[in-house]
Amino acid sequence: MPADQRLSRMLHVLIHMDQRDGPVTSETIAQMLGAHPVVIRRTMAGLRSAGYLTSDKGHGGGWRLGRPLDQISLFDIHQALGSPTIFAIGLANDDPRCLVEQAVNAALDQALTEAEQRLLTRFKEVTVADLAEDFADRYARIIGKPGTPPAR
Repeated sequence: MPADQRLSRMLHVLIHMDQRDGPVTSETIAQMLGAHPVVIRRTMAGLRSAGYLTSDKGHGGGWRLGRPLDQISLFDIHQALGSPTIFAIGLANDDPRCLVEQAVNAALDQALTEAEQRLLTRFKEVTVADLAEDFADRYARIIGKPGTPPAR
C-alpha cells in the first residue's frame, strides 16, 4: 500500500501559494508536484470547501489562499483531505474466534489509537505558518542572511 502523500504535498503547495502575489493555476501546481491537473483540482476542492482556499475561473484565474497560514493547522488540512488513514498497520481478522488473534488485535488497536490521538493533537498545535517560518529560517541559513525567500 503506497503512502498517502496528499498532506505533505498540500502543505508544500500552501507555502508556495503564500509567497505568490496572484492566483496559482492547477496546471502550475501539477507541474510543481509532477501530478495531473485534474488530480490537483480534485484535491484542492476539499481545501476550498473547508475555506482554506478560494478559486477563480477563467483567464487570470486560479487558486488563492482563503485564510492566512497562521490560521490553518496541519489538522485542518488533514481533515479537509478527508482524514486519511494515519497508519498502514492493520489488524488481522483471519479467525476472529482465535484468542491469540484477539490478544494481538487488542494490543495493537490500543497502541495505534493512542499514537493516532497524539499525532492529531500535535497536528492541531502546528500551523502552516510554523512550517513556512521553518522554511524561511532554513533558506536564510543557506544564503547567509535573513529575509523572505523568493517565490518559485
